[in-house]
Amino acid sequence: MVSYIDYTSPSVQYTFDVNKSTLFKKDSRNYINVLGIKQLNSLENVSLLDIFLSAQNVVEPHYHQNAAELVYCISGAAVVSILNPYTKQILNYPITPGQVANVPQGWWHYEIATADHTHLLAIFDASSPEVILGSDILKFTPSNIMAHTYCLDENQWKKATESIKPSTYIGPYKNCGQERAGNTKQTYHQNYPHQSYGQSYAPAGYYTGY
Repeated sequence: MVSYIDYTSPSVQYTFDVNKSTLFKKDSRNYINVLGIKQLNSLENVSLLDIFLSAQNVVEPHYHQNAAELVYCISGAAVVSILNPYTKQILNYPITPGQVANVPQGWWHYEIATADHTHLLAIFDASSPEVILGSDILKFTPSNIMAHTYCLDENQWKKATESIKPSTYIGPYKNCGQERAGNTKQTYHQNYPHQSYGQSYAPAGYYTGY
């Protein structure tokens, strides 16, 4: 029991309809609902994201600086990919209904749906999880800093990142027109039956929140 909650107060809430709390909506099949202490003021160190995805859609690379995340698959199928900052390896975990993947606090990760009608529940050990999104890192880090730090051509970097929209949440964009989109599902099923390792890289740091 949390001491700052006055359980005798008529303002304390014990129920909430998560369907009425949309964090982000790409379209009718790809959206995220949120439940945190702002929606339900009696929560104690727990919150969730209710995630709906169609095949090939990705919850963009991001990390939660104040919470660990447990991803539970309700329906459909997805691959949860995590960058282990200690081994510098990408870990890929396919999950189907009843299966989970655990993301430690502060670890860079993303989820891609490998089937239509995918429904994921992301549970956090914080009453209001904070998030740092890859799109915000790429969009708001000054281009001259990126170019100087990583020996890049600044104009090429600007061109490569100019179409990125802040707070993407679910990609690709509806007007993206990716020719390779049709191959994503096959690649994940063939290459990641259990787990695999990819390139080594680490995220930059930029702060934002829900």
